Amino acid sequence: MPRSVNAVASRARRKKMFKLAKGNFGARGNVLTVAKNTVEKGLGYAYRDRRTKKRNFRALWIQRINAGAREHDMSYSELMGKIHAKNLGLNRKTLADLAMNHPQAFKAVIDSVK
Repeated sequence: MPRSVNAVASRARRKKMFKLAKGNFGARGNVLTVAKNTVEKGLGYAYRDRRTKKRNFRALWIQRINAGAREHDMSYSELMGKIHAKNLGLNRKTLADLAMNHPQAFKAVIDSVK
């Protein structure tokens, strides 16, 4: 009985790996085992950093809100406590945008919670 190897599926698997490894330098882009290691490592970093990005942005928003609040003699924690107490419904992303790009609107928010 002849040997059956299903070359079509094998080639498709390799092609998929090389497509993901496209743009890498040297053997990382054209040797299957090396490309596979590179791709797997890269996908792991991508998965990890999608979560890290959320943390970094939240930290940035907090810094911006704090800087804006301190211009009006208030700390970040004080401001957030008062915003939650008044149920204003403004999230950190929105507040950071107001503090950076619309200082008058941010001042109005601070005046409304004082």
